[in-house]
Amino acid sequence: MSRALLLPLLLLAVPALAGEEDDPFVWLEEVEGEEALEWAKARNAESEAALTEDPAFDALRKELQAIYDSDARIPYPSQMGAYWYNFWKDGEHPRGVWRRTSRQAYLAGGDIPWEVVLDVDALGKAEGESWVWHGARCLPPEYRRCLVNLSPGGSDAEVMREFDTVDKAFVEGGFSLPEAKSGVHWIDQDTIFVQTDFGEGSLTDSGYPRIAKRWRRGTPLSEAEVVFEGRQEDISVGAYHSHQPGYERDFVYQGLTFYTNKVFLLGKKGLQEIDKPDSANVSVWKDHALFELRDDWTIDGVTYKKGSLLAASFKKWMKGKKQVTVLFEPTDSTSYQGLDVTRDHLLLTTLDDVKDQIEVLTPGKKGWARRPLAVGGEGLLRRSASAVDSDHSNDLFATVSGYTTPSTLLLIEDATGTGTELASLPAQFDADGLTVTQHFATSKDGTKIPYFQVAPEGLELDGDNPTLLYGYGGFEVSLRPGYSAGVGKAWLEKGYVYVVANIRGGGEYGPRWHQAALKANRHKAYEDFAAVGEDLVARKVTSADKLGIRGGSNGGLLMGNMLTMYPDHWGAIVCQVPLLDMRRYSKLLAGASWMGEYGNPDIAEEWAFIQTFSPYHTVDVAKVDYPTILFTTSTRDDRVHPGHARKMVAKMLEGGEDGVLYYENMEGGHGGAADNTQRATIDAMIYTFLERTLTGEVVGGGEGTDAGGTE
Repeated sequence: MSRALLLPLLLLAVPALAGEEDDPFVWLEEVEGEEALEWAKARNAESEAALTEDPAFDALRKELQAIYDSDARIPYPSQMGAYWYNFWKDGEHPRGVWRRTSRQAYLAGGDIPWEVVLDVDALGKAEGESWVWHGARCLPPEYRRCLVNLSPGGSDAEVMREFDTVDKAFVEGGFSLPEAKSGVHWIDQDTIFVQTDFGEGSLTDSGYPRIAKRWRRGTPLSEAEVVFEGRQEDISVGAYHSHQPGYERDFVYQGLTFYTNKVFLLGKKGLQEIDKPDSANVSVWKDHALFELRDDWTIDGVTYKKGSLLAASFKKWMKGKKQVTVLFEPTDSTSYQGLDVTRDHLLLTTLDDVKDQIEVLTPGKKGWARRPLAVGGEGLLRRSASAVDSDHSNDLFATVSGYTTPSTLLLIEDATGTGTELASLPAQFDADGLTVTQHFATSKDGTKIPYFQVAPEGLELDGDNPTLLYGYGGFEVSLRPGYSAGVGKAWLEKGYVYVVANIRGGGEYGPRWHQAALKANRHKAYEDFAAVGEDLVARKVTSADKLGIRGGSNGGLLMGNMLTMYPDHWGAIVCQVPLLDMRRYSKLLAGASWMGEYGNPDIAEEWAFIQTFSPYHTVDVAKVDYPTILFTTSTRDDRVHPGHARKMVAKMLEGGEDGVLYYENMEGGHGGAADNTQRATIDAMIYTFLERTLTGEVVGGGEGTDAGGTE
């Protein structure tokens, strides 16, 4: 859209549409306000009384925690220099240990001799903080100095500290940042790129850094050199350094919206923009520029389809020579999913009707050679591959897993062969007699919607099978097969049915699948999910009163709309860390960054369609008989505001709805849980709720509650 066309729309903005004057529960948006927390604790007590005071709950919680803490899990490694590193949580280390071993010791199998580099539990105890590990960025090639990220309670905001992996200690006087949504990247041992909260005006409307700086050791952060400043309305800004041997370069990234960006080469002469459509992503590997297209792109009269992957000589491209090679072009059934690189190869992952395919692509004088990568296993499985050391080796890690197939980790040397098994997860639930099948439902507009079904072999199609249907449908995220011991132990092992829907809004068929459900077309995702539910009933797998549904985050918004749009389709709903108030979502935490997905509620024309999928505004307890629903969220979620779930529950309770439960974990961030104990507790509550509701024992916790204040 041209700037001339955009301005009239901006003049139509109506700030009152996103105001507080007509919202009686806006006080629940005060995340740690005393009254709001007392309200949340009172709701928690009701849910705990309804769900946890049953011996079956405690037994399930213990089984799940034993699975999550099990030493039999695969310790997935990542190579840095001479070591293979792993981060590990178990019963003894609920917050985890960062540890390492040699490649030889790992390959020898058996009892691996791990060396602890940093014990997060011990650190938290010593400092009186509830630290959650958020990873480390280490400086090659020695990987001795690392920028470690730790989150208080699991929020997206984190502190950064410089750490020495030889001394196994934080560097006195080293690089450090206070709690914020920051980004850091090594340039050399004495210099880093940093983007953080530098003070007033330094963040975007979405709450992410707007300014990137170059920070030299021994100087105050206030004197760091600005390398780029974005706009207030941008999503975020960042600078990073490529350490590829022989190809070291600096880049700047400017996120315009969630789906558009600009990328610049930062050199001695300043910034040089990489020519591409804003909707395309670009990465640079050696002398290859790799373009992932979200929209059609015409170059010298040739149009390349959205969803394609193109390659060009980076050096020539920056000089204006626009010659590209098509590495992937989508079809009606195939889509690009991602890439990784080794020293000499590019790993391309695509989907064909949501089934993985991996190829090894190798550039040469005569173009790109390609061959399939044989990652073991047959059937409806998820297969993935990644580089062991992208700069110095062609070895690969590969994983294979499925809904009933425990994960296996393989080492494929030199990107050839079927690989050597490094570790395999033992069965964590009884999958004997279970079958995995793929089906297609027909949505309202005739589109075929794939879904996976896990059910007992020879399932009796009498409509009497408790069934759990999971969905997401947003942000171009693809839901592919994978092993979930929690689902298996708590649901499948009991003879119930589990289903995953690949609805529009996701990325299962590339950008076209995602874009089909954006903004004014959001209802397509909801029609798709409802169609899968209807297909399960039509096939007599289940019936409406025995069909439960579950989703979180954007999937929580999906659940909210299944509640309000299709209340007669479901017997129970689990709505986790959800968006629900779509009038105020863009004013809450990171919400402004998602306007590319949902639209801008401050523009009248856009609020006209947004309000149709804003559950907080469409719920009407007085007129509609809603299915039983459980909401979960986290006080420490600084991505999707807990006020969404709080306000929705308060509104339903005030209206007299007694089939609503609410649980707010006081830690955990957007993931909902900070450790395995919290995760096991919440999962046990969810499956207890689903089983009791879908098998006939309806649960509820809101009857007689004063939703407007604390008890």
